[in-house]
Amino acid sequence: MSGEDTDATVRVVRGRAATREADRTATERLREATGETGEPAFRAWTPHRLVAFGRRDARAEGYDRAREAAESRGYPTVERSVGGRAVAYTGRTVAFASAVPSGEGRTGMDDRYETATTAVVRALRGLGVAARRGEPPESFCPGAHSVQAHGKICGIAQRVRRDAALVSGVVVVADHEELAAVLGPVYEALDVPFDPGSVGSVARGGGPADSERVCRALEDAFVGDAERRVEDVESVAG
Repeated sequence: MSGEDTDATVRVVRGRAATREADRTATERLREATGETGEPAFRAWTPHRLVAFGRRDARAEGYDRAREAAESRGYPTVERSVGGRAVAYTGRTVAFASAVPSGEGRTGMDDRYETATTAVVRALRGLGVAARRGEPPESFCPGAHSVQAHGKICGIAQRVRRDAALVSGVVVVADHEELAAVLGPVYEALDVPFDPGSVGSVARGGGPADSERVCRALEDAFVGDAERRVEDVESVAG
């Protein structure tokens, strides 16, 4: 995607599903449909308020304490199958998912990461944020594929199946202080280094504290000039 093939049609799903489970189902169905049809798909939305733990977190000695730390601060917890360490969503935080065919298997991972990172940087710069690749030390969900501006704004992960890959990420729109406050005790319980000051946001970087604008900017950057077939999330999750 990202405008590489202007003749392609991209399935675009908009909106937040009624429940966390329905949201997860909608994204998985996008990946499955891309694998079956070869049609790429994109979704950007604001997940329900929660802390999502990665597989490494779930195996950590302090995992139960980390979950308690999140839930005692009003954040329900879930485990996710993609990505690294814990991330938090306030209800205004944006998630995105780009489903693309993966006929070449895992050999295209680097290219997909490059495409996604470039798209996120383009989207944020279009919103007035001086975004660049990388992350500050001791960031949340540390990883090689991140975007920063006055702190980490975005982390990107990838899950590959035989027929399709799902490139996903989180973009902090605002609420960086709230996110730092909940992630601090979570990471302490997991015994993972974390600097609360490393959490950035679109708003902190000089952009709008407007989740819908961020969603649309990401959609434009990922889909480019391709034709869009737009659907509401409930038609996918239902």
